Amino acid sequence: MHSVTLRPFTAEDADWLIARHGALYAEHEGFDASFEALVAEIIADFLAHQKPGREEGWIAWRGAERLGSTFVVEEDAQTAKLRLVLLEPAARGTGLAQRLLEQAMDFARGAGYRAMRLWTHESHRAAGRLYARNGFALVASEAKRSFGQDVVAQTWEREL
Repeated sequence: MHSVTLRPFTAEDADWLIARHGALYAEHEGFDASFEALVAEIIADFLAHQKPGREEGWIAWRGAERLGSTFVVEEDAQTAKLRLVLLEPAARGTGLAQRLLEQAMDFARGAGYRAMRLWTHESHRAAGRLYARNGFALVASEAKRSFGQDVVAQTWEREL
């Protein structure tokens, strides 16, 4: 996707990121407001406690339009956690998801992490294919009730 730039996340992006997660997951997954509240909590924690050089977030922009996001946070000294991956529907299928994932993995390697882990849902089939294509393995799967829906939570990980 040409003319798309990845810029570091700033506090000015927070309201958009929270609202878009809430709206898209409600529309596509039927998630209730507790999901948006979780995203708000994750972002507030990131803004308050970000570890420079170890944690970063990026927003994909085309002109004045935000198209997506990805974050790397520290799970432990050796493991980076991929979080808040979001793509606007108009940006899906353009290669932007791959670009965001590569940005996150490159940053994590540069920060000294040896592995990356992420949490998603089985219903996110395109995301699962992206992760598998990039060397992630599905290491855990659990049926549960989250955000007002029956879901299958998944944990994926890979060495860096």
